[in-house]
Amino acid sequence: MLLLLPPSETKRDGGHGPALALDALSHASLTGARRVVLDALAELGADDAGAARALKLGAKAVEAELARNRAVASSPTMPAIERYTGVLYDALGVQDWGADARARASRHLAVHSALFGLLAADDLIPAYRLSHDTRLPGVRLRAHWADANAAVLAGVEGPIIDLRSEGYAALGPLPERPDAVFVRVVAVGDDGVARALNHFNKKGKGEFVRALLAAGPLPETIDELCAASTALGWPLRRSADAELELVVPGTLPPR
Repeated sequence: MLLLLPPSETKRDGGHGPALALDALSHASLTGARRVVLDALAELGADDAGAARALKLGAKAVEAELARNRAVASSPTMPAIERYTGVLYDALGVQDWGADARARASRHLAVHSALFGLLAADDLIPAYRLSHDTRLPGVRLRAHWADANAAVLAGVEGPIIDLRSEGYAALGPLPERPDAVFVRVVAVGDDGVARALNHFNKKGKGEFVRALLAAGPLPETIDELCAASTALGWPLRRSADAELELVVPGTLPPR
């Protein structure tokens, strides 16, 4: 089973790993595509004002974020699952995991980066700034990444649980098969109606994955996942052929 997470705009600085080595990242088939995006990011960085607009940077963040991007090839690295911060990753709480949960993440968790494509949890990456909708010189990220990432996902054995945002899902569509499913996070009101969450869906996704990795070996089928998740207090159910609905705990009305 593969748990597929989105990245975050915010990232930790520093790291104890060596400089970026593209050939050491997972999914060697993406190496060429990664080089193209890195080159385009470097070209963008030659124009301060243009880069600030393209990356949607506020005045306070411009200097630091542009410096990150200009040093992306030489700055220290850390595992992808530790690099990202923000609501989802704060809820994920990687620093608090036990050894077993960390080992499960190494086997079963991936992060989808706009700069590097699909990454394993342990892939060593630098800090950077790039979003799925950034306009790079000569590169349209959706067109550039979609087929290459989709080919990687098509080769994954077992269920794929897609917790990405729709913007990142477009950079690597799921294969069309029953065990490749997109997860929508919802809350259920007093009227019994499930409604999609916006900002707080990130927190729900992080807490859900944290609970799942801490509970023991991951299930092997979608049905087993729904049962295990529900037993952990995270009701999970099919809402469509290629979708699961994850209900935030405590929002189901009493029976």
